[in-house]
Amino acid sequence: MTLKGKGLLFVGRVLAALVLALSVTLSVSANDAQLSQAFEQKQSGLQIQGEGKVIRLLGDDTKGSRHQRFIVRLASGQTLLVAHNIDLAPRIADLKVGDRVGFFGEYEWNNRGGVIHWTHKDPNGHHPAGWLSHNGQKYQ
Repeated sequence: MTLKGKGLLFVGRVLAALVLALSVTLSVSANDAQLSQAFEQKQSGLQIQGEGKVIRLLGDDTKGSRHQRFIVRLASGQTLLVAHNIDLAPRIADLKVGDRVGFFGEYEWNNRGGVIHWTHKDPNGHHPAGWLSHNGQKYQ
């Protein structure tokens, strides 16, 4: 392959990476916008996917089903409490402040930004299966 051909191949790979990064950014922005609208309109019961940066680790909720709890900040600045049922799905054992966490679950409104729950499979099969992702691993 000629030097010119190698250069064009490199440029093509860079452009492909940029298009992928842009599509991920647009998808995350659209989800952030949907969560912002749900918060402003005090909506609940929305199945949504998103991603945020962990800003605070909380103790487990041990009343009833046990839940791992932490707060994420979205790119928009909105914060969400994540309540992940650890009786039905594995805990994220190595979670730290500053980590990025992806999520798919049900949004419930509260005056602090909202809560994401149902981040696991429904053992009865009546609710869409949710998940969390952290460092390339999916938890559900």
